[in-house]
Amino acid sequence: MNIGFVGVGAMGAPMAACIARAGHTVTVYDRSHDQTANVATEHGCHAASSLDELRLADFVVTMLPTGQIVRDLYLREGLAQQLRPGTIAIDMSSSSPTGTRELGAALAPFAITLLDAPVSGGVPRATLGTLTIMIGGDDPAAIERARPLLRTMGDRLFDTGGLGSAHAMKALNNFVAAATFAACAEALLAGQRFGLDPKRMVEILNVSTGRNFHTDQVLQEHVVGGKFASGFQLGLLAKDVKIAAELARDVRLDAPLVQLISQRFDAARDALGYARDHTEAIKAWDTNGPA
Repeated sequence: MNIGFVGVGAMGAPMAACIARAGHTVTVYDRSHDQTANVATEHGCHAASSLDELRLADFVVTMLPTGQIVRDLYLREGLAQQLRPGTIAIDMSSSSPTGTRELGAALAPFAITLLDAPVSGGVPRATLGTLTIMIGGDDPAAIERARPLLRTMGDRLFDTGGLGSAHAMKALNNFVAAATFAACAEALLAGQRFGLDPKRMVEILNVSTGRNFHTDQVLQEHVVGGKFASGFQLGLLAKDVKIAAELARDVRLDAPLVQLISQRFDAARDALGYARDHTEAIKAWDTNGPA
């Protein structure tokens, strides 16, 4: 298959590498031409200097920071006009589910089918090709055509329903992850101020009912150990939680927790910076409360 891959950053680069290792022809494009060239050289891909060089792709995969950037790529920058009718566009970014449905409708006149296929698992699993991939779309035949390609990047594929459903699931998953991290952070900060040893706290949490992904995989190395290098940017997590909060509002659900967690991560992002590791949010929250 001929694959165009747009966005070869921390996650996109290893994902494109997995596709190339599976024997497909991969053309990579990124706004950073140096990054494009480096990924192409390292992983045996073709480097595109313009969107026109993606015109022969059977599939175009996007792994970009926001859904708006994906929309602009196709509609404002003209990628939709460059692609052949019948091309399948797969947005693996964390995008707004409502925006994904709107983009799908906008691409239909070009005979381009849009699927949403966001991922979970982070850079380590992206490198190994063992990501969890959620798949949404309105065209079952297009999903089946895309499935072998998606299997080069992930070993857990879940169909979630119509177009936009996978992006909704990704945002809700990341809300749950963010809420859990916030709870862990507050517990560690409160316990430490009371005199508890954070390392012992994590040890006990991991054999108790508070055990979760963060106690098991994140806290010891990146928070207690001070590494703060999980590979997931604070600004990206704040964006995902905001998408979940907007989704709750769109479906008229009274969901105060997601609104609060969105506010907490927005505040941490504003205090520390978009590009900081999401585990550093605990630093922004380690403040004195009201007198």
